Formats: sequence, structure tokens, C-alpha cells
Amino acid sequence: MTFFALLAASAVFGAMCGLMLIYSINLPQMTDLARYRPSTTTELLDVHGKVFGSFAMERRVVVPYTDFPPVLREAIISIEDKSFESNWGVNLVRAVEAAYRDLHSDQRAQGASTITMQLARNLFLSSEKTYGRKLQEIFLSMQIERRFTKQQIFALYANQIYLGRGTYGFEAGSEYYFSKHVRDLTLPEAALLAALPKGPESYSPVRYPERALKRRNLVLSEMLQDGKITRAQADAAKSAPLGLHLEAPANSVAPYFVEEVRRQLEKEYGVEEVHGAGLLVYTTLDLGLQQAANNAVLDGTAAYERREGWKGNLRNVVLSGIDLESYKHPDWTQPIVKGSYVHGLVTEVAAKRVVVKLGDQQAVMKPEDWAWTQNVDGDSFLRTGDLVYVRIEGTRPDGTLLATLQQDSGAQASLMAVDNATGEVVAMVGGRDFALSQFNRATQAERQAGSSFKPYVYTTAFEAGAKPTDIIVDGPTSFPTPSGPYTPHNYEKNYLGAMTLTNAFAESRNIPALKLAYRYGIRNVIQTAHRFGVTSDIPAFLPVAIGAADITLYEQVGAYSVFPNDGIRIEPHYIRKVTQANGLPLDEKAPEINEVISVDTAREMMQLLQAVARSGTGASTNQLNHPFGGKTGTTNNYTDAWFIGFSPSVTCGTWIGFDNRQSLGEKETGARAALPIWMEFMRTAIANKPNETFASAGAPQKTLNVSVNQQADTAVHPNSRVIVPKAAAGENVPAVGTSAKKATAPAKFVEPQSFWVSKPPRGTK
Repeated sequence: MTFFALLAASAVFGAMCGLMLIYSINLPQMTDLARYRPSTTTELLDVHGKVFGSFAMERRVVVPYTDFPPVLREAIISIEDKSFESNWGVNLVRAVEAAYRDLHSDQRAQGASTITMQLARNLFLSSEKTYGRKLQEIFLSMQIERRFTKQQIFALYANQIYLGRGTYGFEAGSEYYFSKHVRDLTLPEAALLAALPKGPESYSPVRYPERALKRRNLVLSEMLQDGKITRAQADAAKSAPLGLHLEAPANSVAPYFVEEVRRQLEKEYGVEEVHGAGLLVYTTLDLGLQQAANNAVLDGTAAYERREGWKGNLRNVVLSGIDLESYKHPDWTQPIVKGSYVHGLVTEVAAKRVVVKLGDQQAVMKPEDWAWTQNVDGDSFLRTGDLVYVRIEGTRPDGTLLATLQQDSGAQASLMAVDNATGEVVAMVGGRDFALSQFNRATQAERQAGSSFKPYVYTTAFEAGAKPTDIIVDGPTSFPTPSGPYTPHNYEKNYLGAMTLTNAFAESRNIPALKLAYRYGIRNVIQTAHRFGVTSDIPAFLPVAIGAADITLYEQVGAYSVFPNDGIRIEPHYIRKVTQANGLPLDEKAPEINEVISVDTAREMMQLLQAVARSGTGASTNQLNHPFGGKTGTTNNYTDAWFIGFSPSVTCGTWIGFDNRQSLGEKETGARAALPIWMEFMRTAIANKPNETFASAGAPQKTLNVSVNQQADTAVHPNSRVIVPKAAAGENVPAVGTSAKKATAPAKFVEPQSFWVSKPPRGTK
């Protein structure tokens, strides 16, 4: 009997040793865990250090053990692993229970294991339900306990565990659910977060608040039973509401800007590094100016839509076979606050009252809220199930939202602004609604430039010797072309006769621009545009001189900044620097800087551009009582409207039109449709710069505050951030204000001068 008993025992022992060998042979080594770096969130910061966007495969913010407050640690231990401080990573009784539940339940029974076992499973093991996986979990937990302290294990667990809604770790969970750091959690908030690891989706306080409340109160009861809190604390915490203060969706303030940054980062550092390495990206965005840009675009397009009158043509979800209760619009994922524009679903319609669903909120509209449509009764033009576009104006006394009816007929707009001295993009809007269209109309849309192309024509003329005071005749004319005579007309359908180049430019007359392009060569004009940063392939035919060329807003804004910069172009850019999670900087790429035109040519052009804002097609800017320059642009049939302009410190461009290139409507010119958007933004941009002025004639060349790496054509002055021309070895280089990649002057091109009046008026130079 003894022999057979020992034989059986040895067989069992041998089998156990074999099982341990089989299930432990492929386990990760503890050195792997020591080197483990979880995927963390890359954050985007604006120029003031405020976080406004992020990239992440797993939304996680890693913090040290000391950042987890005692109230949270005690809540987690009470509900997840009461013996955590004393066990050796495995509770045999609970391990058997966990194995049974995992293997005989349709759902994952997380919570029956110890904290160490949960950590082992989440880090290294699959979610398959087998005894072998459970044995591996036990073996790995024992190794973790031997190698790491309890504090280290808890910190790894608290930074790794999934808490629902795409958040991993308690710091990210605290920021998402309560908009605060984990160290600032109150008792009921800590208990709610501690309740989530067992079933992040099943107990989600967003989707199932009643379940979450019961689970939170269970955590509080366990803490009371363990003596972690008093009865009074438990009762007070149980009576508290969930108190959610959900964080605004990531990247909602400047989504088009964020997308441009993402593309650049992925190109330079790779997808995995960008989305999982916890980089800190110091961008050029100014959140205050970005918000002003958002408002300007939305308000400007809404004003245009109202001018055009009510068009209707609303989509009706009921007629599309969609249930009213189940319908969700993409706009409803964004914060719905005063001043925001959002699509809503009409759920009730009466003559004097219309109810609109906006996610889990409602807005009520009354006749005064749709008066501009010239419809008296709501039920005369709206139906249940219609998708309408509204602006949130506030909240009514009964708690419903106050909204005014707007129109979304498909018109789009874009805006981009750069700091002149640095080339930094401080604001960017690529369309009215990123949730509906991610196409960036500031950087990706090539649209006909209209008269906003004319600065390249006049710049070419000035480089060839023309002057702002020279006289040109605005009169009927024809130009020979291979396909026959080309007879252009002015937008105004009239002619003003002899006038200075300054006046011709300010009034945006087409005939003078075409005569200049014909005299100095349209190919030279196109070369000038390319030197200014326009990369589009522009055909060499004369109508290009008045804007028959497709250009992006990005190119236009970068080009126009050359004029207030005394001839220097700084490539618009989005990123100042990028650092790793540990603060070490990654390689920085210097902005491209070129000397496009001479200081004299730039200042001659400034006379023309300021005349546009002072007394020409952009004279509305006088309302802001500030020095400006710029140019309007309008295309045939009013398909595109532009205004590109600048103050001494900021260059901004705006565009409005339809993606399908349909007409904006009669008289919807750049001055009428695009300029008001520009003015609303610039009102904020110049608010703290009341005394700035443009350089006067004879003033020193402008100094640009740009730092660059050593490059082939530029060098950094040793005692400043001023860019100076690179000289040969041993040559003394005077400190000047701009860089030195000087463009080649255009070739002289002489064409028939019958259209040119070269003799200036009496009394002028």
C-alpha cells in the first residue's frame, strides 16, 4: 500500500512538474517586464502650453505610484483584492473560482483574480478561456511577486487596466470621466473608477448610469467593511450623484490643424512612435486665435446662407426608413455649448413651436427663431424627421436649449493665419464641420484665385522697372492668341481710362493687370508665383493674370506674408518642437526660408496692398482702425470668393465656395462673402497690438524672429536668432534681418508696348 501510494504521489509530482515546464516555457521573462513601456498618449500643446489634441492607440497617461491617492488605492484593493498587501500573487481559493467562471461563463469574469494575476493577464496573456492559460497566469503572477515590490505591481496595474471609453489606467480614466487628475479624486469618484475594472462596458457610467451607481455603492460598502472609511463617509458618498464631467472629445477645437500635424509626425517618426510613445508636441497653434477662427468661419458662412434665403431641401430620416429614437448625428459627439452650430433632428412640429433633438438634449424654437426664412408657421416648412441646422443661443428657463434656425446648403469656407515674423500657423479651419467632412480646404483644395493672383503680376512688373505711380490705360482692348483675339472685360463692365498702377490694383481692374502680364510675359508672372511658394502647375495663358489658376489657401497665405516681411518667405509650419516622454528633444526640422523679392519691391507692393485696404475693394477694413494690406479675389460666376490680407504681425487668408464649384450667387464677391470672415478673425488677432505699424520708406530691413539649423544657404548669426546670409570662410557678414536664399531675377521680356503709357503725370516722379 505504501509503495503504491508513493508511486502515485511521484506520478502526480512528475505530472505537475511536466505541466509547469509545458506552461512556463513560453512565458515572458521578468526582464521584459522591467523594460516594459506601455503605449501612452501623444499630446499636442499650443503656444501657451495648453493641451488641445492627442494621438493614441490606447488612451493612457502613465503616473507614478505616489500620484494615486490613498482613497483610490484603498477602493481598488477593497473591491479587487483584499489580501493584496499580504498574498504572494495568487489566492488559491479565488484562483479556482476564477478558472471555473472563466471556463463556464459566456462573459469574461474579470475581478475574481488577484491584482497581480489581472496584471499578468493584461500585459502578457491572451483572453482565451483554457486551464492552460490560467496556469500560465498563476506561474507568471508568482514570478512578478518575486521580482517586484507591491508598490511597483500596483503602479503597473493602475496604469495598465482598461476603464472603458478607450481609456487605459486610472489617470486617463479620471481625466475622461471627471476632467481632473487622479490625485484630486474625491471618495465617490474614486469608488466609481475602482468599480470599472470588473466590467468597463457593462458598468459604464455613460451608457448604464444605474448599474454604475450600484457597483460604486458596492465598492463603498466593501471599504466600510474593511474599515477604510467610516459609516458617515460611506453614507455621504452613497448619496452623492455620479458627478460625471466628461472631457471634451479629443481634437475637437482644431481638428483640421491636428490632422495636418498627425500627417507630418507620422511621416517623420512613424505611426507607432506617434500613437504610442507619449510624445509632447509643441505646436504653433494659438487656442484663442483658433477659437476666433472657428467662430469667424461659422458665423460668416451662416450670414452668407441667410442672405441667399431659405432653400429647404432638408433630408428627412423618417422617409429614409430610420427610427427617430435610434438616429444619431456625428455632430452630437461634440460639445453643444452656446455659440456652436450643430445639426439637429426635428421631433415635434407645431405652428409656433418646433422641438429639435440634439443628442441627449432638446432645443425649442419659436417663430422669432426662424423669422429670417420668411415662413410664419413652423409646420408650413418643417416636418418631423427633418435634419435642420441650428445655432445654440443659450438655455431657456425650463432647461431646454435656445436655438435659432440656420441653413446648411453645402457652402464651405476655410481660414488660415500665420505669424509673419516666424511663419508659424496660429489658426486653421478647413471647413464648416470636420465630423461630416475631413477634407481640408485650407491645404488640399486648389481653387481659382481670381484677383488674389494679381500681386504676382504687379510684382513681376515692379521687378522689371515699373513703379506704383506709373500710368496705365484701363480701356477696351484685345490680345492676340493662337486661337484668335482675346477681348477681356472688367468685373464692373466699364472702363476708367488712365490711372496709376496703385489705383488700378486697389480697384482690382482686370484690363491693367492683363496689359502688365502681356508686356512683361505671362511666363515670367508664373515664375514669380512659383518663387512665392505656389506649387500648382499653372498653364501659360494670359487669363491666368486675372486668376484663372488653381491655388491652395495655404500657398496664398504663405505667399502674401512675403510683403510685410520685406521680401522674405518663411514656409508656414505647424510644429515648434517635439520631445519624448522623458523630455529629451527629437530632431527638429528648420523651416524653409527664401528671399523671394528685394526690400524695395516688397515695399512698392505694400503701397498697392495697403491702398486696397484703405480705399479699394477691401475698404471695409477701415472699420477696425488698424494698418492692413491685402487683396480680394472673385472668380467667374462667383464660384470662389477670397480675401488674403495682413497686419504688420499676422497674415490671414479666407475663402468661401462650394465643393462642387456651383455659384455662390449674384454679387457674392470676395469683399462681400470672404472679407467679413477675415475681419471677424483679425479683430481678435490685433486686439492686443494697438500700436503696430508697417515699415516706412527708408526704414531698416525687417528682422524676423526665426531660428534655423545650419543649412546650405543660410546660417544663424552667432549672437542672435536673426538669419543672415552665409558667406565664404573668413568673410565678414553684416547682421541683417532676413535669410539669404535669394531668388533669381526674372529675365527681361519685352513685348509690344502699345498698351502702356510710360509718361507719368506732371508733378510725379
